Amino acid sequence: MKSYYEFFAGGGMVNAGLGQDWSCAFANDFSVKKGSSYVANWGAETLLVEDIKKIAAGRILGHADLAWASFPCQDLSLAGNGAGLEGSRSGTFWAFIALMKALKSQSRKPRIIALENVCGTLTSNGGKDFQSIISALVELGYRVGALVIDAVHFVPQSRPRLFVVAVDAAFDIPSACLNDLSQSIWQTKALLKAYQHLPVKLKANWMWWHVPSPTQPSRFLRDIVESNPVDVAWHSQEETARLLSLMSPVNRQKLLHAQNAKALQVGAVYRRTREGEQRAEVRFDGVSGCLRTPGGGSSRQTLLFVEGPMIRSRLLSGREAARLMGLPDSYVLPMRYNDAYHLAGDGVVVPVISHLAKHLFTPLLTGMHGDQVEPRKAA
Repeated sequence: MKSYYEFFAGGGMVNAGLGQDWSCAFANDFSVKKGSSYVANWGAETLLVEDIKKIAAGRILGHADLAWASFPCQDLSLAGNGAGLEGSRSGTFWAFIALMKALKSQSRKPRIIALENVCGTLTSNGGKDFQSIISALVELGYRVGALVIDAVHFVPQSRPRLFVVAVDAAFDIPSACLNDLSQSIWQTKALLKAYQHLPVKLKANWMWWHVPSPTQPSRFLRDIVESNPVDVAWHSQEETARLLSLMSPVNRQKLLHAQNAKALQVGAVYRRTREGEQRAEVRFDGVSGCLRTPGGGSSRQTLLFVEGPMIRSRLLSGREAARLMGLPDSYVLPMRYNDAYHLAGDGVVVPVISHLAKHLFTPLLTGMHGDQVEPRKAA
């Protein structure tokens, strides 16, 4: 059975995505609340709730095939403070790298490292932070590639995320895991631009990973909504009217088209500040906006149910947020609404992990040979 370490584990969505073919040897998160959700779903045997900066390599058992790290995004986000990898939160990446260095010194370096973060990582500090991430992995003895995967191909949520996958350079890489060209739906213009700005040494250790597109169509937002959620209440007519009053003419036109449809339409609404004024922006394309952590009322997503002249609204429920992350209904959520929403909004989309495991991690591990090879030139 393949084994893995899960850093910044949250509620264990990587555990859910990798499934029963993988065994967790170690999991870590700083949050006591998230740790409680992890234990409720996966048990406490491998979990350590602790600041990653305080963890010694000796507390990490075994020699894992994969180390996953979804390190904090706040300092790398386009909406963040611009601190990048020097920030107090996203800077915990360096504590993770320090642990990987310690494991390497003990001949326990994971065969694969996978990092997940926001796409703003590609442009943070003018691209220097992305270069630092790739450089740190190459210095550890890995060959590296990246993909930008939008969860909308798997769940009804618009959620593009950067996935950096590094493989121990001591192993040969199966040709089936590589793209001859740097063109696929996972290689975006922003990723290609970030690659072009890498120094020659890093490009020499760059891989274009081959991960096929999903064959199953994604569900629609209307497929995952609850009829009678227990943790959110329907808005009053006055509250709904207030929400509609915040819409621009463009968004009101979207609402009118939804009213003219013959069947129930479910739209997703975010409140945003535009030119100093609060606005409500709605989409009726069957997809929700990107889930966020509830730092305030504006960051919680509202659902709009439209059936002819009847319009109702309410907040997205905790269970609906979990479904948008691909979690099964058997997943135990926190009792408090904010905790459940935060857990989902701060997580990794489960079927994206499953797709990477099936089409990249497992083929890489299955085809690895112990012969030292020269770094492959980028395509």
